[in-house]
Amino acid sequence: MLFSSSASWLAAGLCSALVLSSCSAPAQTAPAATQPAIRPDSTVLVAAGPQYDRGAVHRFFWGTHYRTLWGLPVTVPVFNLRTAVPGGLTPVREGGSFQTKNLRLIDRNGVQYVLRSVDKDATKALPEGLQDGPIGRLMKDQTSVIHPYGAYIVAPLAQAAGLYHTNPRLVYIADDPGLGEFREGFGQALYLFEERPEGDQRTVRSFGNSAAVESSRKVFTNLVASSAFQVDARQYLRNRLFDMWLGDWSRREDQWRWASFPAAGGGTVYRAIPRDRDHAFFKFDDGLLTHMIGWVKSNYQSFHEKIRLADVEGLNRAARPMDKSLLAYLSREDFRQIADSLRTSLADPVIARALAVWPPEVRQMSTADFTRKLRARREQLPAVAEKFYQLLNQDVELPGTDEPERFVLEATGPNEVQVQVFHLSPQGATLLHQRTFSASETRSIKLFGLGGNDAFELRGEPTSRLEIGVYDGAGQDLVEATPAPAKSLRSRLTVYDSGDGNTLRLGKVKQERYQPRAEEFDAAGWLLRHRLF
Repeated sequence: MLFSSSASWLAAGLCSALVLSSCSAPAQTAPAATQPAIRPDSTVLVAAGPQYDRGAVHRFFWGTHYRTLWGLPVTVPVFNLRTAVPGGLTPVREGGSFQTKNLRLIDRNGVQYVLRSVDKDATKALPEGLQDGPIGRLMKDQTSVIHPYGAYIVAPLAQAAGLYHTNPRLVYIADDPGLGEFREGFGQALYLFEERPEGDQRTVRSFGNSAAVESSRKVFTNLVASSAFQVDARQYLRNRLFDMWLGDWSRREDQWRWASFPAAGGGTVYRAIPRDRDHAFFKFDDGLLTHMIGWVKSNYQSFHEKIRLADVEGLNRAARPMDKSLLAYLSREDFRQIADSLRTSLADPVIARALAVWPPEVRQMSTADFTRKLRARREQLPAVAEKFYQLLNQDVELPGTDEPERFVLEATGPNEVQVQVFHLSPQGATLLHQRTFSASETRSIKLFGLGGNDAFELRGEPTSRLEIGVYDGAGQDLVEATPAPAKSLRSRLTVYDSGDGNTLRLGKVKQERYQPRAEEFDAAGWLLRHRLF
């Protein structure tokens, strides 16, 4: 969505800003909609959003954004549902978020596609009484922060980066009888036509030819249910650095799908498929009032030539719960290697080829600006990766699953702690994860057993520079220190015991009885952290 879950906050901010901008010119009335003439070559010359044109005073307060591009007529092929793919396409379901209007299509083989509207409308996130008033009109006006053709160039860039991606095609839907019952709501507008990343995608190379593409809800449910399910963390990190290069700050859980593949030992590994690139190349801060809003909402970051390292936290706030869970076991060296590799893969010819897919009218207006910005931001990727690593490693959370695990926490140096996580089965213990944390990078570590009968083994005395918490969660757990200290530890290590039948062999280790919060107790609760409940 354009403003995601921040719509209510933004509405309040706009109410205040309306008072400040009372001297601005009134919003212009959008021209009456007319159906452009279809050319003999089945193309049409049409603008994505001429209604976003505004006068100088309005632009001063509310930004120039991409208004000129929205009003620019571009040459686009006309889409015919009967001939788009062999056997044609049948509309089956209307959908979309609070912002984008979607139409799901299916071909004769059951393969699903989607038409996603180029124009957006974030006002549906507002209470009904505000949608048609000044607040609603301003929110609709701020659709102009989106580059109307930005998502169109991401696919060739992602392909060069070695990442999965959809393959959007810019099309114009006329008054097509093939729309059936959806004809009135979807005709005479610009759309992106692309594959829908779900289900069996063995024929789609850009989805990894995966036999099962799954939703984030399904994937995270599996991840906390069993250690047999794992995410390819390095591939996910590569995606996240790519997001930052594009300036795409809206990467919450529902913006992803996951290609699944068989793993060694009968498990499953997931690799990320990003979708919905509406917020790539966001341009928000070029108006007085939008610039002020950006001071407070630091995630509303504009696509400039320079990625501000001080604002990397805000740029990634929407995805932070996912990032903390999926990237916890990657080292600083992993971050450095992936940033360097990504930087190399996004060479100047790659950028040039990607920008060449734009309609000629857009190329003429945007190519020079985007070439300069994409090249400059690419060179920053190592520094951005370093800052991202630092932010994620300040406070670390390491969950288990609802199966039995063994957590071994051992002091391995004056200011270092090694964490190992083993899966427990009748056949023995299998190492799942291992990483050494340094007090120079990390200030706190929390271990969460979640469900199952887990074991926590504490070896030695961790440095007092690290605050460490052990949360047992559900199940009857064993928590022991080996050897048990004869005197109280000087370290800041606390075992939080929920009192549900655990065995504690801790000597003088600090213990506290506590009532676990929902997100600390079991796998179902942990999903609250990912807004997937």
